[in-house]
Amino acid sequence: MHRLNSMKLSIVIPAYNEEQNIGLCLTELRKAVRDEHQIPYEIIVVNDNSSDDTERMVRDQMELDASVRIVNRTMLGGFGRAIRSGLEAVAGDVVVICMADLSDDPQDVVAYYRKINEGYDCVFGSRFIPGSRVEKYPVVKLFVNRIVNTCIRVLFWTRFNDLTNAFKAYRTSVIRDCGPFRSSHFNITLELSLSALIRNYNIAQIPISWYGRAWGASNLRIGEMGRRYLCTVLMFYFQRILIRDDVVAEQLAKQYHWRDHQDDIENRLSRLESVLAAVNEEFATPAGASTQTPVASRKRSLKNPHAVEPIVPPPREPAPTGHTIAAQLEAM
Repeated sequence: MHRLNSMKLSIVIPAYNEEQNIGLCLTELRKAVRDEHQIPYEIIVVNDNSSDDTERMVRDQMELDASVRIVNRTMLGGFGRAIRSGLEAVAGDVVVICMADLSDDPQDVVAYYRKINEGYDCVFGSRFIPGSRVEKYPVVKLFVNRIVNTCIRVLFWTRFNDLTNAFKAYRTSVIRDCGPFRSSHFNITLELSLSALIRNYNIAQIPISWYGRAWGASNLRIGEMGRRYLCTVLMFYFQRILIRDDVVAEQLAKQYHWRDHQDDIENRLSRLESVLAAVNEEFATPAGASTQTPVASRKRSLKNPHAVEPIVPPPREPAPTGHTIAAQLEAM
């Protein structure tokens, strides 16, 4: 495997009634990530209470690609809840949240992955910096987007100008440190990005492409989301101003906990391997074979130079019984 592809990529895709888009979305992602760049990956599609054939379309793709998985949500729906379910299921080292409606470019997923490989903790794509490309963005939503993101930039004194966009990349360790997340709707896009921002992670910003939806309608309702966006922004603003020391302390505590947990697992596995190796060695002698080793050497008798006598090998320790093995495993 190429050294730049050493980390596993997890792509989380929330989907609600995306039967017309999800098949092509998965095909294009697979082509870019696997076929063109040979990146180890998994795709987790979160089917958020869809009433159409979204699930069937995903399962058809699963038959073609074992790296595609589905998480079916039947409880209370919501974009944020779907994202949270997907993040809980990831098994990779890098997480990219991608839309099912074909608005995000698969080549930007690869660019995110490459940027993380450079040492960054997060990569925030922007549709509004030189090199980016935007097609068919609804005028009203574009106007509101620019106002909201400008206000956030001023409040947090940051250069990142597209924080409300969900399409971003994070190291899985960052997701674990910043969680658990609480947002149930589209305000999770701000919760994710601002959580990383106020914790001073090493974040890169790159230009990305965005294409207006060709089929179906967006589930984002500006009027409904306004109060939720405001609540999320104010919550993280006051965390940054008033209790940032507590936030950083929690972050460090979680990092130490994960390191200790990882070390404990590695030690347990090492001890288990030692026990299993001892068991395999003891039971390696075929049934019915003599428990004594062949004569290793012979020495001549002083009285009869032609006579030889065997050197008796030391007695073997008895093979461990089931109780002995169980006791060793419990001791671990």
